[in-house]
Amino acid sequence: MNSEHLKTAAISTLVAATLVTGVVVLVPGRDELSPRPAPGSPGGRAAAAAATGIPAALDDLTSLIAERERWLEAHPRDGESWALLGSAYVQRGTRLADWGAFPKAESALHRSLEALPAEEGNTEALVGLATLANARQDFVTARALAERAVKQRPKRWTAYPALIEACNGLGDYKAVIKAMDTLTSLHTGSQALGLAARVYRNRGWREDAAATAYDAVGSASNRAEKAVALQQLGDLAWERGEPQEAVEAYDRALKLAPDLHPALASRARALAALGRTDEAFRDYQTALEELPLPQYALEAGELYESLGLNGDAQSQYELMRTSATKAGEYGVNQELVLALYEADHGDPEAAVRRLQSEWNRKHRSIQVADALGWALFKAGRAKEALPYARRATDEGLRSPQFSYHRGEIERELGLWGPARRHLAEALRINPHFSPLLAPLAADALTALGELPEGGPRKVTGEEPDAEPVRGDGGTGGGQVKPKQEPSERPRSGGAGPSADGAGTGYGAGAGTGSSGTDASGAGSSATGSSGTYSGGTGQGTNPGDAGAGQQAPPSRQSPGRSAGTAPRQNANAQPPASGGPGNARPGGN
Repeated sequence: MNSEHLKTAAISTLVAATLVTGVVVLVPGRDELSPRPAPGSPGGRAAAAAATGIPAALDDLTSLIAERERWLEAHPRDGESWALLGSAYVQRGTRLADWGAFPKAESALHRSLEALPAEEGNTEALVGLATLANARQDFVTARALAERAVKQRPKRWTAYPALIEACNGLGDYKAVIKAMDTLTSLHTGSQALGLAARVYRNRGWREDAAATAYDAVGSASNRAEKAVALQQLGDLAWERGEPQEAVEAYDRALKLAPDLHPALASRARALAALGRTDEAFRDYQTALEELPLPQYALEAGELYESLGLNGDAQSQYELMRTSATKAGEYGVNQELVLALYEADHGDPEAAVRRLQSEWNRKHRSIQVADALGWALFKAGRAKEALPYARRATDEGLRSPQFSYHRGEIERELGLWGPARRHLAEALRINPHFSPLLAPLAADALTALGELPEGGPRKVTGEEPDAEPVRGDGGTGGGQVKPKQEPSERPRSGGAGPSADGAGTGYGAGAGTGSSGTDASGAGSSATGSSGTYSGGTGQGTNPGDAGAGQQAPPSRQSPGRSAGTAPRQNANAQPPASGGPGNARPGGN
C-alpha cells in the first residue's frame, strides 16, 4: 500500500520503545529505600521484562506505571524511578498511540536528570529521552542524545537501539551499520537479532534478514517477545510477495499476544491481497479502535477506494487527518503520512512543501526521498523528482512502491527502458503491494509494450558497418547510424546516453539490474555495475538500467526526438537545500 514503509517505521519505533525500559539498571544515587516491584506481581513482571529490554504485557506495564507513580509521590528524589517511569510512559504512548503519555514521559525523564545529572552517570534518562525523540520523529535530537549516552557508556548495549533508529530517520545508513555491528558484538538476544534483521532488510540483504528473524523467534524468552519476532517474519514474507505465509506468521503472533495491534493491521493488508476483504476490514477496524495510527487509516481508506467504496474511503481519510492532527498536538511529527495522502488524494504541491521541510530538517531517509520524489512527480515536476526516486531505490531496500514510483517518473520523462524495468520489478517483488497502485503498475507496463524486435547491429565493434537502424539512441526522428569505427569496441558514454551512470547494455533481452538475473527475451544482455540488464536496438550506458537504445512506444514517442536523448544526470550533484527546482541528485547527510 502507499503507506507500506510507514508501518515499518512505526514498528521499528515500537520495538525501540519496548527496549528503552531495559536501560534502567541501578542508576547511581538511587534512593536505597526504594522498593522494587514484588516478583510475580504485574509491576514485577513488567520490571523483569524491562531489565532485559523485551516487551511487557500492556496490563503489566500499566501496573508498573501506577506503582512508580505512587512511590514517587513520597520519594521525589529517586532518579532511577523517574527514569523508569518516563521510559514506561514512552512505551505506553508508542504501543497505544496514547500521545498524551509523551509529555508525561518528558517531564519524568527531566525529573530524573534533576535528581542525577547526565554528567554524573544518568545514562538511562538520556536513552529514554532519545527514544522519546524517535517516537516523535525528531531524529536530529534523538541522535544527539543517543550519541551522548553511547559515549558515556559505550559497553551498554541498550543505548544503541535509539542511535540506530535515529540514524535510520536521518538516512545515515553507514552510521546504522556501524552501530549495529557494535550492538551485536555486545548482545545477541532476540531484541538485537530482530533489530539486525530490520537493518539487513533495509540494506536489501533479504536472505540475511530472514535468517536473522528466524533466529530472533528461536531466541525469544517469553510470549510477548516471540510474538514481536513472529510479526517481523510475517512482514518479511509480505515483502517477498507471499501473503499467505505472512498471514500464518501474523496468526501465530496474535495467538501469543492478542494485544499486538501492529500485527493485526499487517494481517489486514495481507488478507486484502488474498481477496479476503471482509476479514481485512475487520482487522483494520479492530486495529484502529485499539491503535488509531494515521497510517492504518490511510491503508484502510485505500483498500475501500480500490473497491469503489469512495464514501467509506473518505471516512477513513478523515480519520487519518484527525489522528495525525491529534498526534501533532503532542509533538509527534506526522508529516510523512500526511504528505503521502496529499500526493495521491489531495494537493501534491502541499505534499512537496511538507516533504521539502522534512528534507531541510535533515530527515533524509529513503522513505522521505521516495515520498518527495513522488510528490514532485504528482505535482508535474518529473525532472526534479527523478534524483530523489533514484536515491530511494539505490540504497538497497527492495521496495515495490519505490520501484513503481521510479518507473512512473521515468515513463513520464521518456526513459522507456528504465521505466519498463522498474515497473516490472515492482510487480515481481510483490504483485499485491498496493490495492490502488499495483493495478496501475500493471497498466503502465502494458502501455509500454514489449521490447522492440531485433538485436544489436554491432556487439564486438569489429562487425562491418550496417545500414541505419531505428532506435532511440540518438537524436532526430529515432534514426541512428553506426559510427565508422570498425576496430573500436563500444565504450561507456557511447551513443544513447541514459540518465544514469556507467555500465553498458546491448540487446533486446529483458533483464533486471537489481536482482542480477537475466529474464527471457531475444538478443544478448550485458552486466552493468548493479546486475544484468537489457539494452535495445541502440547502445546505452547506465548502472543496471536498460540501455537507452530501445524504440519508444508510438503513443509516448515525441516527434523528432528519441528517448535516448534524455539529458544525462550528474551522479555527484547535490539538490538544492529546499528540494526545489533543479536537476541535482539528493545529497548525503
